[in-house]
Amino acid sequence: MSTFAAVFAPNGKTWRGAEVELDDVDLIDDVTDLMTDFALERGSELALLLVEADDEWFALVRAEEDAEPRVYLSDVRAVHEHVVASVLSEAGGMVVPQLSESAGARPNPSPDGDGRLLTDFGITEEELHSLSAGGGILPSDVLAVVAERAGFADLLDEMGI
Repeated sequence: MSTFAAVFAPNGKTWRGAEVELDDVDLIDDVTDLMTDFALERGSELALLLVEADDEWFALVRAEEDAEPRVYLSDVRAVHEHVVASVLSEAGGMVVPQLSESAGARPNPSPDGDGRLLTDFGITEEELHSLSAGGGILPSDVLAVVAERAGFADLLDEMGI
């Protein structure tokens, strides 16, 4: 399984970013601690985490100092196959569907979570849902849209997602 994860934090109009490893996270608090530490070291109270796995699903996490994390998964069914997705789903009160015998055929994604976490960057809940459920759009392409709107597309490009 190939998973890409990077955290980004603004300092004024300048964003900073770094790839992060999520292999050792067991709780959503592990993720948010990593994010808020990164943000605070850069003089920010906001951090965004972008995760993409196997060209199958993506996750967005927004952490702000002294606030509950806000999480969005493009396909909540990923919690059955990816530990990271399972950990992230803890924060969103997401409804995880049961596995069925026909789960091998992954028809349409099942997005869940806080679709409003990027409205201040110009991405509405409806647009995020459309990007998640729209056919033919790779998770990395959705993350590129998020990065472009937020203002850190160059940083994400440099990371080679």
